[in-house]
Amino acid sequence: MRLVQFRRRGDGGGVRVGVEQGGDGLGVVDLKAFDPSMPSTMRELLELGDEGLERAQRALSSGRCVVERSDLQLLSPVLAPEKVVCVGMNYRDHCLEQNAPIPKEPIIFSKFPSAITGPYDDIILPPESQEVDWEVELAFVIGRGGKHIKEEDALSHVAGFTVANDVSARDWQMKRNGKQWLLGKTFDSFCPLGPALVTTDAVKDPHRLGVRCLVNGDTVQSSNTDQMIFQTEALVAWVSKFVTLTPGDVFLTGTPPGVGVFREPPVFLKKGDVVECQIDQLGSIINKVV
Repeated sequence: MRLVQFRRRGDGGGVRVGVEQGGDGLGVVDLKAFDPSMPSTMRELLELGDEGLERAQRALSSGRCVVERSDLQLLSPVLAPEKVVCVGMNYRDHCLEQNAPIPKEPIIFSKFPSAITGPYDDIILPPESQEVDWEVELAFVIGRGGKHIKEEDALSHVAGFTVANDVSARDWQMKRNGKQWLLGKTFDSFCPLGPALVTTDAVKDPHRLGVRCLVNGDTVQSSNTDQMIFQTEALVAWVSKFVTLTPGDVFLTGTPPGVGVFREPPVFLKKGDVVECQIDQLGSIINKVV
């Protein structure tokens, strides 16, 4: 299934959860319209566990309560998660790009959840930074919480996968704030997510997916998730040693080579640029820089 969060255009209504009927351009089944007892947000849906996903599948199979694409605004698949967990230096080819050693254990940092924005919303250039950069990333969302999760059980805790852009202010990441990464990663709008949460059963192999980023139509990043050093299962097991994971928690799993800061000369985003992040089987997010 491809689960989405959306608002209906023109009615000023709140957030709804839906299921895409198929490829781009087809309608979305509104879960709450199909069954008024269904929750209104993805996080609440995930908290229902398997029962929530089974009810969503029933709604999709019914073919009823369909909202046309033109009548809705797609939002991030998850809003206000408890945690946004990020992984640095997690692609072999990205480490080679900067002559960095392959990490022996995951490098974990975070973004504040307020950085999350929708799949087609604008990226806002902050006046405090002159070095804003792109990072296409595979993201996954926790469906079942837990602590000290075993690697062999980890995928059963993952609800699904989506596309992320880990937008980064390199001046604040690499030179300011004591070289702590947080501030450079967490300006408002610095975490576009979407377009859908594709459930784990619908993704053939999350570690064999083409990953691309385009800026103004030019391909700047092109790799494959088979380059990931620490895969989904290892990341869930590692992070759950330190913190209790809860439904809706978002993980960004690292970026491949081709970021602007390591180009000769470096290239950064400017107003008017359009950034598209694509991952096979998951879709693409397109964000204008303003």
